[in-house]
Amino acid sequence: MFEDSNRPLEPDAPSEPEGEPEPSPAQARFRACRWHADVDDQKYCSNRDVLPYAGKGGFDPEAWCPDCALYKLRRTPKKRPRLEDEEYPY
Repeated sequence: MFEDSNRPLEPDAPSEPEGEPEPSPAQARFRACRWHADVDDQKYCSNRDVLPYAGKGGFDPEAWCPDCALYKLRRTPKKRPRLEDEEYPY
C-alpha cells in the first residue's frame, strides 16, 4: 500500500542496537598496551612519563594513544630452557 522507506525514523524508535559500542582504535590500542592500568574502575596509563600529565581521573586514550611512542603490546614471555637440561662442567 504505502511506501515508508523514505520516511525518517520515529523519535522513540531505537536507532542503534543495544549493547556496548565498538571501541575506537585508540581505545583498542590502550587496552592492549603494557602500561594500561585498571584500578577501582579507573582506566589510566601507568607510564611514569604520562601519568604526571594525564593523571588517573582525566586520562583520555584518544589524546594519548594514537601516536604514543611508549606503546608496546603485551607479549607472553618466551619459555627459556631449564638449567637442568644444560650440562655445566663443574
